[in-house]
Amino acid sequence: MADTWRWPIGHVHHISATAGPLTFVGGGGDFDRAGAIRHPGDLDRQIEGALANISEALAAESCALSDVVRFKAFHTTDRDDWEIVAKIAAHVPDDPMPAIGVTPEPLQPFDGQVVQIQAIAQRRWRQGSDIRVAARPAPPARRDLFGGRTVTGGLRAGEFIAVANRTAEDGNGVVADPGDGVAQSHVIMGYHEATLAELGATTQDCVKMEGCYFGENHDDWAPLARARASHFAEPGPPATVVPCQRLNPEGAVTKIGVMAMREEWNGFDKYIPRGDSWPRRVWDWSIPLPYRQGIRLRDTIWLGGQVPSEPFSNTRARMLPGDLVGQTRMTVSYIEDILRGFGRGPADLKLMVCYFTCPDGEATTRLFLDTVVQCVGGALPPTTLVAKPRMHSVDNTVEIWGVAQA
Repeated sequence: MADTWRWPIGHVHHISATAGPLTFVGGGGDFDRAGAIRHPGDLDRQIEGALANISEALAAESCALSDVVRFKAFHTTDRDDWEIVAKIAAHVPDDPMPAIGVTPEPLQPFDGQVVQIQAIAQRRWRQGSDIRVAARPAPPARRDLFGGRTVTGGLRAGEFIAVANRTAEDGNGVVADPGDGVAQSHVIMGYHEATLAELGATTQDCVKMEGCYFGENHDDWAPLARARASHFAEPGPPATVVPCQRLNPEGAVTKIGVMAMREEWNGFDKYIPRGDSWPRRVWDWSIPLPYRQGIRLRDTIWLGGQVPSEPFSNTRARMLPGDLVGQTRMTVSYIEDILRGFGRGPADLKLMVCYFTCPDGEATTRLFLDTVVQCVGGALPPTTLVAKPRMHSVDNTVEIWGVAQA
């Protein structure tokens, strides 16, 4: 793809790909054709440039920005979530707007970058017969940002459902139970359950749960994990939950989003059966949780976030502690094991989302990508890179999930 934008790396990197009905763009940024950030440090112009590049990437898969069902933005600024949502929504004037999630981060993978935007699209969903929207009221002080438009909290485009990530902030801008992660987890999941119900679905239809929380060790993670898990029955979706260092608004300590799939059949909404892959080598959680490591449905494979935990066990011990290269190799080997259960491999990945500790900025990003390329054995799929100052503990440096073609 020499004629289009690229990352500042020497490896072949697909900027868009399709699995089943869905098209993915990983970390779309304000890159030019040489891989340089065009407007270093400028959020507004980087959002504009990133979305122009995403539009170009989507066109290679016969999609457009109007086909996007979900955006997720990672930004390194002091802007609040509502402002970021509004700026992205302004580039997609068609209603209903996509579900737009935002996560503030202290780091970005490349020098000068302040925002990256991930997109999931479905060709011509706006011409479909089953479009359902669950609105999310913006706080009164932020409504003018949207010029009278309704903000989408959840969107159903045929069988695919995207519910934007959110904190425990209510429609008046008030955060429930400030500082209490367990209580906030229940509040957020209650919001998501109501949104899914409006879209004809339940948490049992989820194909992915993503979250973040303030925490530095197992004792910080476990109570929130139990709270989230209580809203899912087994078998639950693949899940990815990572520590975060920043959240908006003040008092929020966790944020959760979900994606789901449900079919309409003879006028009724029905659960879509799914296949499962969980090789015994792949680690288990240290507490009982309903989530799965990999599921397959509708020509898509959804993976849970893989970490370098001890194989064949639920001890939560991290192998090769603190070694980013070694832990990345081990993590990708788990992804390979799970995909093998479906007769697929890393070459079938159409989206990869990577969280990794990044102590030396772009130099660490390059080291990490060099390792990933060696492990996948070919071109990088569309990839989102979330650089972190710290992961779950000092021993852990990486977590990776993705979507593959089934």
